[in-house]
This record gives sequence, structure tokens and C-alpha cells, in this order.
Amino acid sequence: MEYIVTFLEGIISFISPCMLPMLPVYVSLFAGENNSRKTSILNAVSFISGFSLVFVLLGLFAGFLGSFISKYRIALNIICGAAVILFGLSYLDVIHIPFFKGHHKAGKITGAFSSFIFGVIFSISHTPCIGAFLGSALALAAQSSGVLKGVSLLLSYSLGMGIPFLVSALLINKLSNVLKAVTKHYKIINKVCGLFLIIVGLAMMTGLLHQLIHIFCGCSH
Repeated sequence: MEYIVTFLEGIISFISPCMLPMLPVYVSLFAGENNSRKTSILNAVSFISGFSLVFVLLGLFAGFLGSFISKYRIALNIICGAAVILFGLSYLDVIHIPFFKGHHKAGKITGAFSSFIFGVIFSISHTPCIGAFLGSALALAAQSSGVLKGVSLLLSYSLGMGIPFLVSALLINKLSNVLKAVTKHYKIINKVCGLFLIIVGLAMMTGLLHQLIHIFCGCSH
């Protein structure tokens, strides 16, 4: 269940208002000067690998932290859940958190290695934009109380954000109408994103998310 949540958070991060408008720029950089489909795919995969590495390392740290303070699970659930709710309220513009309104400019890609480095830089410089959903995924990783689980959750988040990038690199010429539709409905998307975060936060605070996880995996402790 938590893997589905973090995967969805990755997808929603991809369509966040300060990321999606830059998609055509990213994809054109992936394609390079020769506009080769093979080059575009290779560079896109390298880019995804770059930001995934950073997110997975963050997940490792969050999982370790959660394992270290697992005896305070109830307090951790409440704190993490409250933080995620604040992220959601920020997306709904109920409160103002400037940190999540960031933006950055794209650089220059000359090959697979530079694409990988660009992915690493992207994960750091774009944190203000995707911070709400990344923070929620990290909160779930901290709740997991395990390093391996924390890594797996952030890998799921990375896949959620990376797969749309890869698909976009393959189909950029056919996505213009989709991009226009998403751009036109940013306010609605923000509200949906905010409500999603608030629901996840409430489920974390009340322990409902933990119960659902065990119902779906058929396990118990």
C-alpha cells in the first residue's frame, strides 16, 4: 500500500505546476543536436538514474532514522502526518510555504554522463518544487523503521516520477495537447494534490495507513 502511495506521489511530482512547463525543454535536451530517439532514451534513463540515486540515498537515511527511533512510532506518526498535512494546506494555498514554490533553469546535456549529473543536480535544485511530495515519501520511509524499506519506498517514488519522463522522451511530439490541458487546469491539479496530501497525512497521524498496509499485505505485528 505504501509503495502505491509513494509511486503516486512521484507521478504527481512530475505534473506539479513548476515542473511540467519545463518538460519540453528537458526532452529537447535529452534528444541532443541530432534529435535522435536512441540518444533521447539513453539520456532520459541516465537523467532518471541521477535523481533516483539522490532520492534513494535520502530514503536510506530516512529509513535509518525511523529504525533508530522506532520505539517512538506513535509520536513519529503524528509528527510526520502533521507535516504532510501542512504540505497539503500549502498546495491548497490555505497557508504559505515559499520553500515549495521554487524553480530552476535547465542546463546543457552532452551525453549520458552529463545527463546523469543533470539528474543529480535536478534532484537537489528542484526540491522546492517537489518538496511536499518528496517530504511525504520520506515521512513514510521514516515510519517504515527499516533502511531497506526506506530505500524501496524512495525507489518507488523515483519510478513514479521517472517513468513519465521516459514516456515523454519517447512521445514528446504527441503530448502537446496533454501539456496544454494540464497547464490550463493547474488550479484544479493543485487542489487535487493538496487534498491527496491531507488524506495521506491524516491516515498517517491516525494509524489508518499502517492498518491498511497490513490489510493489503496480509501481515500483522
